[in-house]
Amino acid sequence: MTDQRPETPFLQALFPILVLAALIVYGLILRPLWLGEPAIPLEIIFILAAALTVGQLFLLGYGWKAIQASIVDKLARALPAFFILFCIGLIIASWIVCGTIPMLVAWGLEIIDPSYLYLVAFLAPVIFSTLTGTSWGSVGTIGVVILGIATALQANLGITAGAIIGGAYFGDKMSPLSDTTNLAALAADVDLFEHIQSMMITTFPSALLAGMVYFVMGWVDPPLATQADLETVQPYLVGLGSIFHFSWLLLLPPAIVLFGSLRKMPTVPVLAASVIAACLLALMVQPFSITDVVASMYQGFNTATMVTWVEHVPPQVSVLLDRGGLYALNDAIITAFMVFVFIGAMDHIRAMPTVVNRLLSLVHTARTTILTTLVCTGITNALTSNQYATSFIVGDAFKNKYDRLGIPRKVLSRSLEDAGTMIESVIPWTATSLFMVATLGVPFSDYWHWQLLSLINLVVAAFLAITGIGCFLGKAGKASVDQPNAAE
Repeated sequence: MTDQRPETPFLQALFPILVLAALIVYGLILRPLWLGEPAIPLEIIFILAAALTVGQLFLLGYGWKAIQASIVDKLARALPAFFILFCIGLIIASWIVCGTIPMLVAWGLEIIDPSYLYLVAFLAPVIFSTLTGTSWGSVGTIGVVILGIATALQANLGITAGAIIGGAYFGDKMSPLSDTTNLAALAADVDLFEHIQSMMITTFPSALLAGMVYFVMGWVDPPLATQADLETVQPYLVGLGSIFHFSWLLLLPPAIVLFGSLRKMPTVPVLAASVIAACLLALMVQPFSITDVVASMYQGFNTATMVTWVEHVPPQVSVLLDRGGLYALNDAIITAFMVFVFIGAMDHIRAMPTVVNRLLSLVHTARTTILTTLVCTGITNALTSNQYATSFIVGDAFKNKYDRLGIPRKVLSRSLEDAGTMIESVIPWTATSLFMVATLGVPFSDYWHWQLLSLINLVVAAFLAITGIGCFLGKAGKASVDQPNAAE
């Protein structure tokens, strides 16, 4: 068998995409909603998709060594994401055992007006992620704290999680420190700040509308506990106070993350430094032994075995604290691994670039070009679970088309994030959604429809593409909105 093949025909490139789409429709939609059967786990769906794709490659004449090399290469590129997944589990456990998260939760319970909880859950990650440029880091740190407050206040955790994730993705999209923001600009060959300026047109109105809804929901579906209802909140305050000693020193672990992000230091070493600092603080400030700290890092914090000096730990406090550890994100890591195995096999025949390029041959106007960019970006991200790959696949495919139609490339770079970065957390099988569910402990089905920033942003981006508003089209560009370019 040979591994040197000509360019893959369109139908052959389309096969793995259709296979995955069919498995998703059957396993995640038809079985639970129409057939009354349990949904097929995502891990199994992607194992089957990978197996069928590998089978196709065998039939096309590719050898296993070449296919395996493609899969290994994809997994190698994904390793930084896996490192972060492991680090976040350690971050949560270490910040709990040292008292950082319990202290911030206690402060939040005393300060935050429950009526504004959902709005705060949106705005706090907006600020944190804009300063740091990381959505995952924001959810795994400030997001966990806010969800703990929401749990104590008996708030709607679906709304809270959706607000947290949306706020985190605002900064992931708009911050000049964000990797996806820089890569989208790079993929479209656009100046970084021109790219950010272009994104303001879709993101700011979406964020404003999302914030208004969260504000209203604070009154429509308020937390059960209010400032006047101290009987609900008091067990948390008393329970946390009896387990931990609070000190300003406990702000050091999050300060390390914030400082490292602002200085653009590598993510994994920064998170590791924060974990080490938190572990040392746990031994210095809290009444935990080395054995407790190690056990917390390994299997997560456990009030039943570690808090021996308190006669009775309120159940709601245990629910808040018993989490984290190296294995906390096991499900997310295993599923993400299987996703990248499938993507690695599919990439061996460059399936996505081939399909995207074929679709471009059917597009002739500015309006349809921008809309197609959004659709292709969303589909590519959903199938690859990787915004980095999406930006370069779609960016490379569309750049010349934008130039020929007179559409500024900053509209292309914006579209890469409007339908790429922003869609990740509302597709259940992406690495991002798996991370969010594992980190916050809120099911995807509970939060996705409350991740209003992404959902509104998708609608706004499509509306602007259809109308041409905010697409920076000159007189010639406006004419090409409805008319094919004469040169094509």
